[in-house]
Amino acid sequence: MTKDECFYLGKIVSKYSFKGELLIKLDTDEPESYENLESVLVEYRHKLIPFFIETSQLHKSNLLRVKFEDVDSEADADDLMSFSVYLPLNMLPKLENHQFYYHEVIGFKAIDKKHGDLGEITGVNDQTPQALFELKHPTGKEILIPINDQFIQQIDKEKSTFYFQTPEGLVEMYLE
Repeated sequence: MTKDECFYLGKIVSKYSFKGELLIKLDTDEPESYENLESVLVEYRHKLIPFFIETSQLHKSNLLRVKFEDVDSEADADDLMSFSVYLPLNMLPKLENHQFYYHEVIGFKAIDKKHGDLGEITGVNDQTPQALFELKHPTGKEILIPINDQFIQQIDKEKSTFYFQTPEGLVEMYLE
């Protein structure tokens, strides 16, 4: 299985006990959805390796305390520190029509009420305080649009198109 067939669940951030237990910081709004997993994929030395879970429980809201099979010591746990954790895409919860996962909108067209064709969504930057759509305008310029319900008029998943009504000056700032 490749990373393209998976979604990022979180990162191993800490050891919990001397018996090999670990804490995974979950990157989700619904951590309880992932409390009873049978296994996860850990990106270990640039490969996704399945790890089977003996026990797991939520710990302080978005931390999942796990005990992997065959990880029985502090040294075993040390070897897994700071690695990313993934699950297959088919394990993502289904969303309502007006909701979306960032990975699924890459390649969607962006149409603005005032400016028309804004180009294609090439990425989502969620490393900033406000997540941003990254667009490649037909002129080749990059446009960043905050992911904000006030700016999104409609999402047409069948036509792979977002319809925006951006605030005055936002698009112009990138095209001048």
